[in-house]
Amino acid sequence: MPRETTGQWVTSVAGGEPVRAFVPYPLPPDPPLVLDAARQQRLEQALLALGRLDAIAALLPEPDILLYAYVRQEAVLSSQIEGTQSSLSDLLLFELDQAPGVPFDDVVEVSNYVAALEHGMARLAEGFPLCNRLIRELHEKLLARGRGAGKAPGEFRTTQNGIGGTRPGNAVFVPPPPQEVERLMGELERFLHTENGPGALIKAALAHVQFETIRPFLDGNGRVGRLLIAFILHHEGVLRQPLLYLSLFFKRHRAEYYRLLDAVRTSGDWEAWLDFFLEGVALTAQTAVATAHRLLELFAADRARIVPLGRAAPTVLRLFDVLRHRPVANIKLLAEQSGVSFATAARAVHTLQQLGIVREITGRARERVFAYGAYLDLLAQVDEA
Repeated sequence: MPRETTGQWVTSVAGGEPVRAFVPYPLPPDPPLVLDAARQQRLEQALLALGRLDAIAALLPEPDILLYAYVRQEAVLSSQIEGTQSSLSDLLLFELDQAPGVPFDDVVEVSNYVAALEHGMARLAEGFPLCNRLIRELHEKLLARGRGAGKAPGEFRTTQNGIGGTRPGNAVFVPPPPQEVERLMGELERFLHTENGPGALIKAALAHVQFETIRPFLDGNGRVGRLLIAFILHHEGVLRQPLLYLSLFFKRHRAEYYRLLDAVRTSGDWEAWLDFFLEGVALTAQTAVATAHRLLELFAADRARIVPLGRAAPTVLRLFDVLRHRPVANIKLLAEQSGVSFATAARAVHTLQQLGIVREITGRARERVFAYGAYLDLLAQVDEA
């Protein structure tokens, strides 16, 4: 039996005018998803790619290096979908208390995303359940500073919102009325904890659409919805570290992403969405594995250039190890984290410059900032590929 819709349209009021708002039915879909042979194969390919990603993360001698880079790259990409102009370099400069090259509010939004992601990882690591309380905590971190600070951080909305248009009355999509949000989010939470439900990947695919349809917050729904995917896969044990981030895939295929979300709501086409989602998971996981290998090759090659330096090598290697963890740094930070004096760190940085491993990025004579250029270039290539 085909699905004609995945919810019902009701009348709501926004800005003093009546609007048609969409209220989704609870998950899972009814009738159940059609998992034919082709779709089952896509599911298996996506799971295999995730398994490879999880394996390489487990085998890395320092998995926190990859996590540090990926968390920040994801923060940049997810925020760019919402219109910010920050780059990874802007974020790293901001974290170093240096002025970024973009408006302050842009980089604050990206920094908030990092804080939300790291907060979620810490909470799950301490055994806290993936629940609405945690989702509200993520939202509170996300809107703690900057443009969204006045839009009820950490609280489900109590007014009607909409997507697109100049006013709610001509919005492209109007989510459920505010009085329905608490109930709908409760149903979503129960689905997340269903023991005999679909596997983790399908659960993440369905939950993402449901969250994007409910849009329980006044602002930041897209970013929280994308975070939810990584946290579901981590919480379900598919990934030991939440290393799968789909923002780049969604950004590259934005029109198709929104079309498929709308097709779920209007015609009940969960299967087309699932196909798109599984393709994104497989491609993103494969790219992450390739990037991890390239990072390891880069670190090994640059280390091999330092080792022949003789007596200077041990000190230069200590600074190089700091740069692998913090690819944008000033001499003060490098000295503190490597345990050497400022003068010794400055000499080592000069050596790294001569080797072409670091470059100065401010153009200033004092309070200079150095970047591990090839590292940042490698991550930028992932975005542009």
